[in-house]
Amino acid sequence: QLVGVAPEKAIKLSVNDLLRGWFGEEDIEGNKQVALPLEIIAGGSAGASQVMFTNPLEIVKIRLQTIGEQVRLEGATPKGAVTIVKELGFFGLYKGASACLLRDVPFSAIYFPGYASAKEWCTGDKDKASPLDLLTAGAMAGAPAASLTTPADVIKTRMQVTGSGGKKPYNTIPEAAVDIMKNEGPTAFFKGAAARVFRSSPQFAVTLMCYELLHNLVHPESEPRPPTNAPISKKDYKD
Repeated sequence: QLVGVAPEKAIKLSVNDLLRGWFGEEDIEGNKQVALPLEIIAGGSAGASQVMFTNPLEIVKIRLQTIGEQVRLEGATPKGAVTIVKELGFFGLYKGASACLLRDVPFSAIYFPGYASAKEWCTGDKDKASPLDLLTAGAMAGAPAASLTTPADVIKTRMQVTGSGGKKPYNTIPEAAVDIMKNEGPTAFFKGAAARVFRSSPQFAVTLMCYELLHNLVHPESEPRPPTNAPISKKDYKD
């Protein structure tokens, strides 16, 4: 987690900000406004960009978390992360990448527009969002994003875990989806939804708060707000 989360979050947040900057248009106050469809595209693209880091992290994490059960039930040999990486090889680290995309793209497409709206609502009439506002907005956006993408997470996990009890691992998304539906029913696709919400909401709340505070520290606003409600932009005020 420590190895993979930093670059994963860095690239996802940076891509989202970059695309929002490209897609946005300045309003009369000089603030960037992004249309909802473009917000969704920016968020989805950010989610897709992170898979290069997410997938290897996820598959190694899942193998580490399930090796204990295999040792207990099948007498398998305990393995560490380095051994798992060597066994999988480069291409093996991207097993289930399609399912990872199926989860991460809609997650970010839901999360980032939701976060932007929640932050605006939490900030209200204040000039600037407080750390508590950022935390609250991040948690609010994390709940629907995590819960609605749980089916994709279930499929991804089933594809990336090693087969147990002689069962062959799934190789494709349709294969996994059909088998889960046939043998476990539709409710199986939402197994762990509550756990995902309890993890993702605080995780992204802290991540976005730290990101925004660090962003403001590195790029502080160098110009004051116009001392009037007149319909002028910051550029007009500065000139």
